[in-house]
Amino acid sequence: MTDDALAFRLTGTVRTEPASRVLAAGGLSAELSGGALRNIRFDGVEVLRAVSFLVRDRDWGTYDPEIEDLVVDQRADGFTVIYSATCHGPEGTQLVLQARIEGDDHGRLGFSGTARSETGFETNRCGFCVLHPIVGVAGTPVRVEHVDGTLEATVLPDLIEPWQPFKEMRAITHQALPGVSVECRMEGDTFEMEDQRNWSDASYKTYVRPLALPWPYRVEAGVDVAQQVTLQVVDERSRHADSRSAQPEGPVKLRLQEGLAQPLPPIGLVVTPEEAAATQALLDAGLGPQAQALLFHFDPLAGHDGSAFDAFATFARKHPGSSTLEIALPCREPFGDELRAMAAAMNKAGFTPDAVMVSPAVDRQSTPPGSAWPDCPPLDDIYAAARAAFPSQALGGGMLSYFTELNRKRVPAAALDFISHCTNPIVHAADDRSVMQTLEALPFITRSVRAIYSDRRYRIGPSTIPMRQNPYGSRTMDNPDGSRIPMANRDPRQNGLFAAAYAIGYAISVAPAGLDQLTLSALTGPFGLIAGANEPIPEGGRRPLFHAVAMLADLAGAKATIISSNRPDAVLAMCAQRKDGRTILAVNLTPLPQALDLSALGIAPDASAYRLDAETMIDAAVGALKAERLGTGDVRLGAYGVLRIDG
Repeated sequence: MTDDALAFRLTGTVRTEPASRVLAAGGLSAELSGGALRNIRFDGVEVLRAVSFLVRDRDWGTYDPEIEDLVVDQRADGFTVIYSATCHGPEGTQLVLQARIEGDDHGRLGFSGTARSETGFETNRCGFCVLHPIVGVAGTPVRVEHVDGTLEATVLPDLIEPWQPFKEMRAITHQALPGVSVECRMEGDTFEMEDQRNWSDASYKTYVRPLALPWPYRVEAGVDVAQQVTLQVVDERSRHADSRSAQPEGPVKLRLQEGLAQPLPPIGLVVTPEEAAATQALLDAGLGPQAQALLFHFDPLAGHDGSAFDAFATFARKHPGSSTLEIALPCREPFGDELRAMAAAMNKAGFTPDAVMVSPAVDRQSTPPGSAWPDCPPLDDIYAAARAAFPSQALGGGMLSYFTELNRKRVPAAALDFISHCTNPIVHAADDRSVMQTLEALPFITRSVRAIYSDRRYRIGPSTIPMRQNPYGSRTMDNPDGSRIPMANRDPRQNGLFAAAYAIGYAISVAPAGLDQLTLSALTGPFGLIAGANEPIPEGGRRPLFHAVAMLADLAGAKATIISSNRPDAVLAMCAQRKDGRTILAVNLTPLPQALDLSALGIAPDASAYRLDAETMIDAAVGALKAERLGTGDVRLGAYGVLRIDG
């Protein structure tokens, strides 16, 4: 298989991401990738996730300037990097960045940037973003120095903070290892931190220019925007101790662990009026993944009317599982009248879903810090009217957008039978590694929801890689070239193995939450399970994501526990106890093959195994995955591969 063919199967595009270059200075290392620093480590431990100079447009889209005049000087005692980059804005406007990065073997790393526009340039943000990791860091002590020189001893939030935990920042210091502290100093403007786990990013983000200030704003012609971030690692350990934290080598070791087993949730498919006919045809042809739940989307502001309920009624009558109607309530007329009119149209069509999820349409738009909340009727009143209009259905509330909005506008749960929200992994970054890293944030999200809403029934989805709506701008981004871009309404990875690995990793990450329902896809369209034209598999075939969803649907109701992995950034796994035995699901989250040590799982050599990888996905597009004997010894799992073991 050629490199292009493999890339196409893995990510749905032959466009590979730029290779990163490792920079090293003593115990300090960092990856230079697209002008940003990533995976910044000291003695093998991640101390910062990233430092980058970002420029955002008025819809919070991130410019992707081409790096020019790049010079990298790697020396025995440190490194220096210089480059320039140009952002091309609307109407011929331009912004040019001059950047310099320096690191030395005394634990110091500096990144300075000066942006200048000769035309003037409109932006929502122009400056540095610093990302701190979350795993092993959340809830730990930090010292914050503010712009007025005052010091604050506090902790990084454990449960997800809805608003900025720290403002008016000049520096923040945390402990990366026992005896190793890391100060990150930010100069040139006023910085503040937001808890990016709200958006499922696996980081705390410290960024320039407080959100309370107006945006978009203008960088005036001829005015320099100059900033600097300086990282200083202080190692107070004994110099005679060999305390470096090397990355684990050899096969990924999987171990059964004690823990409360939770039933795996029913798996849902989202159905819109626009995709109803195509979805129904596929289901009639027996091409569905046997999902237990249908989630019907209804949005009058998108032109949906009572005719949608006729199609939904046909679905519901044929579907053996449950059905839910999610309503984006316009509130343009008295909301009680709107709800009663919908109920009447549903009755006329004979559409009687098991549940109705109601959320004001206006709540799909985010209300950032410092902004005025839009007009919206009291949620208590809306839910009371919905209960009256739909007395026979379970009533859900929450957000049709993301956990961010649910965390910032907490709904009165006493009136509801269940809470729901979505997530999306390409709000801020869309490279492969950042998308997979969002899985790290999901346990924090579910734990935060449980802390707010206790044992209220809890649903997630639809949560897909492509973005179905943009709460942070006027639109989702069109992506005709099939690139990896934030906030895109289409994403090439939906078509490849990447999406299947992401879905299995997602289900494993949220399994301890005991969800009531999980929806990760549609059947057709850009969020769907069936291939279109110009994809790695033939048009009309089953995308790899189809098989991932089918595996999860097959395990719905089985009680699952997480399997420990000594490299959870590379491989996740869970054990599901079925009535007739047990199933182990393991997923490779990386673009490289991984060897798995399964010896501690007590699996018989003759157990049945099913692999979804670059070798099997083509045949599986028109059929089922084929069983094989697991055998003995370490097991190889291909890039973004999924392994199911029964027995």
